[in-house]
Amino acid sequence: MIITFIIWSIVAVLFLGIGIRAGKLKEAVGFFTFVKPPVVTDIIRYNRSVSMLWVIAAIIFEILGIPLLFSEQNSPVFIFVVLGVMALVVGMMTAYFRIQTKYQS
Repeated sequence: MIITFIIWSIVAVLFLGIGIRAGKLKEAVGFFTFVKPPVVTDIIRYNRSVSMLWVIAAIIFEILGIPLLFSEQNSPVFIFVVLGVMALVVGMMTAYFRIQTKYQS
């Protein structure tokens, strides 16, 4: 299960990279694929908020993957990991919509 956790950690590092990059850009960043970024009033604060969203998501995603280190293959623990990831995705979308309504002009 170590290989699974390594792949899981690579995805978490990608999320972290997206967050770091989003915080450094000078133009508004998009959140969803193939959707133009919104027109916002304060680009710097908007990008920082989206950046924090991705960084926090990366940390939570990595924490959700920790049980992969200690469980056997086909363990019932995977149900909780999958449900946790689903909750993370819904939480990210909800948080992003709040960020978007806060900074949209």
